[in-house]
Amino acid sequence: MNYWLVKSEPFKYSWDTFTIEKKTMWDGVRNYQARNSIKEMKKGDLVLWYHSNEGMEVVGIAKVTTEHYNDPTTDDPRWFVVDLSIHKKFKKTVTLVQMKQEELLQSMGLLRQPRLSVMPVTKDHFDYICKLGQTIV
Repeated sequence: MNYWLVKSEPFKYSWDTFTIEKKTMWDGVRNYQARNSIKEMKKGDLVLWYHSNEGMEVVGIAKVTTEHYNDPTTDDPRWFVVDLSIHKKFKKTVTLVQMKQEELLQSMGLLRQPRLSVMPVTKDHFDYICKLGQTIV
């Protein structure tokens, strides 16, 4: 199993909306590095859901339900999407400020390349963020 982090601006698509809809197509990625991460996602992988710009915090965990396929929002065959479903809401959100203060997380992609909308996360980082969020997977 692999672990990932996706970033969503809550005013565009929030965790609350995701919770109501129960599943979503993760589309609109137009960065090659993030696109390559989408291509590596496998069914069953777990995904940290991070609210960017507003909140700036991990709020829950999603699960990859379908592996990558062509992004139906564009005719350009270079871009892909995956489908995600709700897995678990964090009991306590984990803020960017909090993550920056944690020595164990200093090598995490979110802190090194914050502009990426999709990025891999190590199992150690994933588990530690879940611990900070008081959430057992």
